[in-house]
Amino acid sequence: MTVMDLQALQRLLAEAGFGGPPPYVVEDVGDWGVRLRLPITESHQRPGGTVSGPALMALADAAAWLAVLAQIGPVVLAVSTSLHIDFLRKPELVDVVADGLLLKLGKRLAVIDVSLRSDGREELVAKAQVTYYIPPG
Repeated sequence: MTVMDLQALQRLLAEAGFGGPPPYVVEDVGDWGVRLRLPITESHQRPGGTVSGPALMALADAAAWLAVLAQIGPVVLAVSTSLHIDFLRKPELVDVVADGLLLKLGKRLAVIDVSLRSDGREELVAKAQVTYYIPPG
């Protein structure tokens, strides 16, 4: 059962201190995890007309973080301990959508599978597995 809904997660992003408006938009949340959108701007572009790898990694990490917080509440000190990502194909210069699927939620660790797609496309541009540490209390 989710403890934080879509609006609560979006508020948390707004208060997270990105130095401006939140870079992500929460599109869906449920017991399964979250869907997060990265609106692509010129700052995400890399040579070759594609989205940069660091932007994709940050999106995967944010989707995993919010998938965990949706279940446990605003424990902002939950941190990633591991992030493995495979870049599968060149993303188009359009928004990137991440589906963070909560695979396991334990007392101290959570494991999240994150699929990244260019908006409107079925094929994956990247796939990540992220492990999060949940602090006591």
